[in-house]
Amino acid sequence: MPIQPTTNIWMNGTMVPWDQANVHILTHTLHYGMGVFEGIRAYETSEGPGVFRLSEHIARLHDSAKIMGMELPYSVAELVEATKLVVRDSGLPSCYVRPIAYFGYGEMGLNTLPCTVDVAIACWPWGAYLGDDAVTKGVRMKISTWLRHDHNAMPPAAKTTGNYVNSSLAKVEALRAGYDEAIMLNPAGMVSECTGENIFVLRKGRVVTPPQSAGALEGITQDTVATILRDMGVPCTEADVTRSDLYTCDEMFVCGTAAEVSAVNSVDDRAIPCPGPVTSEVAAQYARIVRGEVEQHRDWVELVR
Repeated sequence: MPIQPTTNIWMNGTMVPWDQANVHILTHTLHYGMGVFEGIRAYETSEGPGVFRLSEHIARLHDSAKIMGMELPYSVAELVEATKLVVRDSGLPSCYVRPIAYFGYGEMGLNTLPCTVDVAIACWPWGAYLGDDAVTKGVRMKISTWLRHDHNAMPPAAKTTGNYVNSSLAKVEALRAGYDEAIMLNPAGMVSECTGENIFVLRKGRVVTPPQSAGALEGITQDTVATILRDMGVPCTEADVTRSDLYTCDEMFVCGTAAEVSAVNSVDDRAIPCPGPVTSEVAAQYARIVRGEVEQHRDWVELVR
């Protein structure tokens, strides 16, 4: 989806005009993929733009950096305020926000210890990642030939730039084969996640989502959806999921900041009832929560005013 430029990008504490927010070709992370990032959304609310679960996202950015041995030069609180500044400066009622921390220019080679750590935050308008009708019509999925990372090879708990080579290979493979998205298995053959979304499967009256141990990123949207399901009185657990569970499930949906809540209509050409009643209700409640319309969860929406 093409990026629509906004006015400025926050870079190391300074607002830089969009077209001047550049890095050197020898920036370390460009060569070795040692960077961490987040995907965040701001939504239009009755009180102006509100960033959904902003503090949790920035805390996860810090956790990812810690896993990668990267010391961020800004605190969680400082980056939260910087994000609000970027959204406010853009003038957009709603937008997608991308904070990124990376090893900068000045050192080359695999040793990151001498490298500087740079941080940038940008935002721009972005629609539904899996399509505007992903909730009602669902998306077609295939099991990827690419496996999700093993915990001792690449840390799937960290949202790192290099990890997404794995996701990009799987995504492009699925698109070229005529599908909308890919599902990745871990080295043990259990379902892990999609290329950018967590998975929820409804089968025999309960909902299951693959755990972190399966290689799934600990999703903030995943946690939001699990909370919505509990509020609905629907049992939801983290447990191993097999590909056969996907083929025989009663409903399936995926979620993520970019994808929000999207129904799945088939996996490997096995049809899944879509949209299911649980999926529809979760998607509708999620849409209300992120816009600050549910008092119980208003604290998840951080206003930028």
